[in-house]
Amino acid sequence: MNRRATGVGRRFRFQAGFAAAAFVLMILRLIGRDWIEVFTGWDPDRGSGAFESLVVAVLGLVAIGFGVAAAPAGNAVGQGLGMARGSDDA
Repeated sequence: MNRRATGVGRRFRFQAGFAAAAFVLMILRLIGRDWIEVFTGWDPDRGSGAFESLVVAVLGLVAIGFGVAAAPAGNAVGQGLGMARGSDDA
């Protein structure tokens, strides 16, 4: 594997991982509105859940950006492994 393919794979894993982490935080927000208080003991919004919503909204937007950015890198990794789109070898 060449250096370029390794770099693409790392970038893809980072971007996809960050998108997955933001998705998990979004699910936590849907389950409960006080997850920051539970995990850290810090209560920035006095239990209203507004801070958690803000954190999840910002991370969601970042995750969408990383997901969009990861798509070409994921395609490049797949093509390097012989899994090009539209391949009939499946």
